[in-house]
Amino acid sequence: MIVQESFLKKIKDFGLNSYEAKIWTALLSRGVSTAGELSDIAGVPRSRSYDILESLEKKGFIVMKIGKPIKYLALPPEEVVERVKKRITMQAQERTVNLEQLKGSELLKELNLLHNQGVDMVNPLDLTGVIKGRNQIYNHLSTMIKNAKKSVVLMTTEEGLIRKHKHFGKVLKKASEKGVSVKILSSLTNKSKEAIDELKEFAEVKNIKGFNGRFCIIDNKEIAFMLLDDTKVHPSYDTAVWVNTPIFAETVNKAFDNCQL
Repeated sequence: MIVQESFLKKIKDFGLNSYEAKIWTALLSRGVSTAGELSDIAGVPRSRSYDILESLEKKGFIVMKIGKPIKYLALPPEEVVERVKKRITMQAQERTVNLEQLKGSELLKELNLLHNQGVDMVNPLDLTGVIKGRNQIYNHLSTMIKNAKKSVVLMTTEEGLIRKHKHFGKVLKKASEKGVSVKILSSLTNKSKEAIDELKEFAEVKNIKGFNGRFCIIDNKEIAFMLLDDTKVHPSYDTAVWVNTPIFAETVNKAFDNCQL
């Protein structure tokens, strides 16, 4: 049985690897089958087929029938989806509980001590990095904002403003409540009115024209700036450079404060 790679990639969203996806789709096409038959149909090595079927059984995709030879029964995909959702939810809840228990623990104190000792030994010139993928960029920006003590200056495009309102609205508000000055620079129209109105409750929002750059400056010390046009790049290829450089961050901030917006 030949299954298109694009179809198999979608099935991986169920939490399956390539071999598991091939065996499962083969069994779905047969209803009931043996490991050997499924191996031949799916083009998977026979030496791997039993391990794969055992994994699929544990994940709730199939049922092993009693008898000889051993056969396997495919469960309805709708039922599988519900099982996968339940398993992912339970795993997420367990991990959340485990992570919450780490707060204030001796382990976390030791990890923080190691990090602080490491940072003290780092040359300021080494405090730089390249961040790839918009999700990773947003994770890093969120951490920067959470650690802000005095100021946050965020410049972005209008589309970026709408996205950042969604991702950073709560984080920026908390920063403001701690006494951090929050300034946002962007090209503004009615398209972003809802986001602007909410952001203005705790941030200074300035309408700028003719600037398409994207950057974030924290405490006039560190800056993260995006290298690509967000209207022309896929989110997974978006790239940012993070630099801990007070002189550059302060210079950029002052330049925008002094220019005619």
